[in-house]
Amino acid sequence: MTLPAGLTPGTWTLDTSHSEIGFTVRHAGISKVRGRFTEAAAEAHVGNSLAASSLHGTVKTASFDSGDANRDAHVRGADFFDVEQFPEMTFRATSIEGDGEDYTVMGDLTIRGVTKPVELEVEFTGVAVDPFGATRAGCSAEAEISRKEFGLTWNAALETGGFLVSDKVKIDIDAALVKQA
Repeated sequence: MTLPAGLTPGTWTLDTSHSEIGFTVRHAGISKVRGRFTEAAAEAHVGNSLAASSLHGTVKTASFDSGDANRDAHVRGADFFDVEQFPEMTFRATSIEGDGEDYTVMGDLTIRGVTKPVELEVEFTGVAVDPFGATRAGCSAEAEISRKEFGLTWNAALETGGFLVSDKVKIDIDAALVKQA
């Protein structure tokens, strides 16, 4: 399969100041809690085709930020990410397919030492040269995972039925990548 328009072979790295790796989870069955990870790195090696390309990303679990210090401390602790024992989450693409603006990136996501296949639905948003001469590529990606599959099983029952934290977690990524010289 051909490369997206404007994307050229080479090494592309994540521009963290213009990217966001976020999540949404349902809380108490009635509201959504959103947050993000503030420390991440990613590298794409773009070949002459999608099949000849690769992608690997790492997120520092201690950089979890939901805007609530008490919740963030709990999620960084042993009940959830256990950042002392598992300081990173990783994603490694196993295949990339699609054309135009819409792509599917299959890969292995590792959280808390558990690796599961995950499918990212990706929208390629284009390539541009910034005023400083850097070539940038943009994309947005979404996935949905079961946190229980990764050993994130802590929860509390609600008096009205159900649980405090949903099993389903939506991952949202907006990424800017910069081509390396």
